[in-house]
Amino acid sequence: MSRLSVVFRHCAHQVAKLLRGAKVVDVPVEQPPQFELIINLRTAKALGVEISPGLISCANNTIE
Repeated sequence: MSRLSVVFRHCAHQVAKLLRGAKVVDVPVEQPPQFELIINLRTAKALGVEISPGLISCANNTIE
């Protein structure tokens, strides 16, 4: 399942709660269960931003 479909599914659950009559103030703010760090090295280079090797090693994915 793609990351985007997980976000859409989560959003649909929130909307369903509201459509079933829940008040907006009663629907809790929820965070995704997992975060990903993706670094676009090509864009960083184009902007002149240097990214430390330590941060790159922590990334889940890098875009060359």
